[in-house]
Amino acid sequence: MAVPVDFYYGLGSRYSYLASSQIAQLEADTGCRVRWRPLYSADLFSRRDANPLQGAPISGQYAWDYRRFDAKCWADYYGVPFREPDGIEVDWRLLALAATAAARMGAVEPFSQKLFEAVFVRGTSPLDASACRRLAAEVGLDEIAFGEALDSPETATAHAATITDALAAGVFGVPSFVIGGQVYWGNDRLPIVRHVLLKAK
Repeated sequence: MAVPVDFYYGLGSRYSYLASSQIAQLEADTGCRVRWRPLYSADLFSRRDANPLQGAPISGQYAWDYRRFDAKCWADYYGVPFREPDGIEVDWRLLALAATAAARMGAVEPFSQKLFEAVFVRGTSPLDASACRRLAAEVGLDEIAFGEALDSPETATAHAATITDALAAGVFGVPSFVIGGQVYWGNDRLPIVRHVLLKAK
C-alpha cells in the first residue's frame, strides 16, 4: 500500500516551488502517494500568532538576499528554472484559493504546477482571477465552472480547513511534508523524506 504524504505548500513560497519540482520523482522512487495541500502561509502564521518573516530577520536564513541566493542554488542543483517574482502583481491568498478550487475539481497538482510556473518561471503579471481561469483551462478545467468554484464560499471553507489540518499536524511553515503524523519542514528535508519513505516501503 502506498504511504500517504501530505504536502503543505504556499504558491508564493520559493521553497515550495522547488520542492514541488521533485514530487513526481519522489513518488516514482518510493511508491508514496503525495496529497497536495495548498494554503496561504500568512493565514497559517496568523493562526499561530507567529510570523518569522515580519520585522528584522531572526536569523540569516530569513534574510531576503540570502533566501534568493539559496533558492537559485537549489534550482541549479535540481536543474529547474527559477526567477524571483519581483514586481509582479499578485494576490497570494487568491492563488491559494484558486489552487483549492482546482483541488475541489480534481486538478490540484497540474494547476498548482501551472501557478508555480507563472510565478517562478514566467513572472506572469497581473496574476489575477482572469489569469487563474486561463491557467485552469490549460489543465483541462472549464473556465466558467472554475470561476464559480473560485468564488464559492465552499472553497474558502475548504482552504480554512486545510489551515486547521496543517496546524493540527504541527505544521509551522511551508513547504512541509507530513508522514505518519511527523512533520518534515523545508525543501532541504526532501532527502530525509525520501529516506523515511524508502525505509517504510
